[in-house]
Amino acid sequence: MVSGRQDILLVDGYNMIGAWKELELLKETDLESARDRLLDKLADYQGFSGMQVYVVFDAHQVPGQGAKFTQYKLIVIYTKEKETADECIERLVIELTKRGRNIYVATSDLVEQHVAFGKGALRISARELFIEIEQNRKEIEQTVNGNPPVKRNPLDGILSLDVKSKLEKLRRGDSE
Repeated sequence: MVSGRQDILLVDGYNMIGAWKELELLKETDLESARDRLLDKLADYQGFSGMQVYVVFDAHQVPGQGAKFTQYKLIVIYTKEKETADECIERLVIELTKRGRNIYVATSDLVEQHVAFGKGALRISARELFIEIEQNRKEIEQTVNGNPPVKRNPLDGILSLDVKSKLEKLRRGDSE
């Protein structure tokens, strides 16, 4: 977190389920269990990272107004009819950026990554989020066992969104 502001992670729920092997296999037999397992993992991540996590599930082909509720302190959103998860995430990026928050978007959809990045969010792929969640799980286990881990990136929590954006552009090879 920076300057007392809570960072926000927007997660494309079905994108994560399709990208994480454990959840992909579970989805084939029980989609609801795959969603629940994703929410469990993200709730643990939220508790450890201090970020506010929004999980967006695509319901654009399902009639209705959509739904928004809190589960495990996660904000879970099912999009309304004719709205994709990508559209909902883009709208949330714009709304939440106006409130002066650092916004991260977790998706492996390359188009969505570019759009979110263009609107001021930082992107994280499904694979990167999975690795970070697994590293956090290991850190929790080490701490519980009395062996607190050494932080791997002590600067991450104190860099401004502007600096993170510039570093992200450099990492991607953007010339701007």
